[in-house]
Amino acid sequence: MQLCPPPTLPEYALIGRSNVGKSSLINMLTAKEKLAKTSNTPGKTQLINHFKIRSRMGPESPAEDWYLVDLPGFGFAKRSISTRNKWEQMTEKYIRERENLLQLFLLIDSRHQPQKNDLAFAQNLYKWQVPYTIIFTKSDKENQSIVSKNVNAFSKSLSTFQQYLPRIIITSAIKKIGRNKVLGLIEELNKEWSEMNS
Repeated sequence: MQLCPPPTLPEYALIGRSNVGKSSLINMLTAKEKLAKTSNTPGKTQLINHFKIRSRMGPESPAEDWYLVDLPGFGFAKRSISTRNKWEQMTEKYIRERENLLQLFLLIDSRHQPQKNDLAFAQNLYKWQVPYTIIFTKSDKENQSIVSKNVNAFSKSLSTFQQYLPRIIITSAIKKIGRNKVLGLIEELNKEWSEMNS
């Protein structure tokens, strides 16, 4: 946390199992192909990486600064247990204590049926009362009926432990699907932040 920038701007963090497509999503959202380094090797992200973004709500409105935050993945990264524990402790501390974290984006691979560690992480977020949105990734890499089936199954599993389901956005970094929905949510929350802090 001491290495994070001062908590003066709104932040939106991305987390998910290793190789879920965080870097590709960051590059899609920012329209910069090489901002975040993509890799086929799980566990590439080992630190909390802040990307400062400047955006404009409209041609007449002032530019706004905010951070997109890439968190280390969880799950099957080929690292020692002690290293994984260190990542998990660092990540949990950030998620639970960062006062300017407006929304956590939990990334789920849309090609798979609900995975235990994804559901366990969502349950923790609910328990910690962290506002989060579920982003299903890689929707272009699977038949849409299977994607829909997996999304519905995940939602059904979530409903077993939380009364109100989080917002769900289906994305494809390659086809730019879901980009406007994610950026629209960020814009909406930035506006609320700005009004509260003006």
